[in-house]
Amino acid sequence: MKIFSQRNREAVAAYLFILPAFGLLLLFILNPMAQSLITSFYDVNLISDQRSFLGMENYQHLLNDASFYQSLGNSFYFAILVIPIQTALALTLALLVKRSFPGVGVFRTIYFIPFIISMGVASSIFRMMYNKEAGLFNVILDGIGLPVLPFLSNPDIAMIGIVILGTWKSMGFFMIVFLAGLNNIPNDLYEAAQIDGAGPIKRFFSITLPLLKKVMAFVIIITTMDALKIFIPIYVTMAGGGPAGSTRTAAYFIYNHAFQHMDMGYATAAAFIFFIIILIISLIQMRVLRSDVEY
Repeated sequence: MKIFSQRNREAVAAYLFILPAFGLLLLFILNPMAQSLITSFYDVNLISDQRSFLGMENYQHLLNDASFYQSLGNSFYFAILVIPIQTALALTLALLVKRSFPGVGVFRTIYFIPFIISMGVASSIFRMMYNKEAGLFNVILDGIGLPVLPFLSNPDIAMIGIVILGTWKSMGFFMIVFLAGLNNIPNDLYEAAQIDGAGPIKRFFSITLPLLKKVMAFVIIITTMDALKIFIPIYVTMAGGGPAGSTRTAAYFIYNHAFQHMDMGYATAAAFIFFIIILIISLIQMRVLRSDVEY
């Protein structure tokens, strides 16, 4: 009986510790989500207080909205480009700075600095660097005899500019994540493989990659979510989805209808469809990338 009472007291204490966090979650996350879901069934104008019930009309309109599908396509296009590039570069940097050599801490700091810079500031800097006439990138291209690239006005390459910005901004953080994973791999495994005659490439594919699978899953899932909801670089660098809508992502589509067209009901409906898409993708990734390997 005493044991049962002790367990009850521990359970009550645990719930009391959880309660403040759950209250904040309910107040600032679950409640706004519920309110947004309700709003998605109404015609709501931010300027006036009037609202009228539409039922599923917002969702039906979205399923026939070509611009919504274009924004989803742009989001997926950006994600498909940035995920492998950013992941590969972050892992490469982690492998480089894992080695012990004079000044390695300086290199780790340099690679990490872009992550702590505000995305708005970084986007403004890259907008100037992408300028066709005097931007740094085109000055370099012109200096080595290559044609200048109109990053800000050519729909075919505009998204490439956003990929460069997004990769530069975030790869330092994921480098640190990979570095933590690499430091947790026992050196005994590498020593044993080296004694058996395995070269660096063989050790990488047979030891490093398999034992980094959980870290890799984390990086890919977080990168996917960040890539699909990208907004600030589009708003600042490409002046709102230009040129010709080639960089108008789903996040910008939602913002545009909510705060420029003042149609909050339509925007929240788009947001919930987008949320479901991201949730499904994340669940699939967690299923595919799960690993039972321990070390």
